[in-house]
Amino acid sequence: MTPADFIKKWNNVELKERTASQSHFIDLCKLLGIDDPITEDPKGDWFTFEKGASKTSGGEGWADVWRRDCFAWEYKGKRANLDKAFDQLLQYAIALENPPLLIVSDMNVIRLHTNWTNTVQTVHTIQLKDLTDAANRDLLRDAFLDPEKLKPTKTRQLVTEEAAQRFADMAQRLRSRGHAPQEVAHFINRLCFACLQKMWTFCRIRCLSV
Repeated sequence: MTPADFIKKWNNVELKERTASQSHFIDLCKLLGIDDPITEDPKGDWFTFEKGASKTSGGEGWADVWRRDCFAWEYKGKRANLDKAFDQLLQYAIALENPPLLIVSDMNVIRLHTNWTNTVQTVHTIQLKDLTDAANRDLLRDAFLDPEKLKPTKTRQLVTEEAAQRFADMAQRLRSRGHAPQEVAHFINRLCFACLQKMWTFCRIRCLSV
């Protein structure tokens, strides 16, 4: 299947997730030159549709597609909320052996979230029309065959160190402009508190949406 064929077929599809998701995924495999789950793993041991998983919040669910050591994939209907789909995958991640990639899709958009421990999450978003670009198809192919290529290089520790250095540089510049050290320290503390408060609010919203 060529990119043009894939885009033409799926551009106007309005079918619901349950009806269209497996067909969409099989076509995507054809586009990428990769065997689909049924062909590659007939027993469903390591690459399969509808992989059962226990939710961290309790109860049972299913990831629409799962490939061991590569990804868990959740489909939604066209124009659905992919943030909710991602939150859903997060509940399955541990039961699915914590795959390095969590992928969500609504037929028109594919969004790849990196999920390596102690790294800063990176999100790659590919629109349907973007599949004409070989680089985007290579990125998707790597998700199947070599997900390590998508691993972020920055660790959380490095990001924390960089943020601390930026605050220190800011404080130094303020002092060099004649501001009193106590005033500078108070300002930096308030700025840090505001950043932490914003992060806490974001995390709380994400938790409430699960």
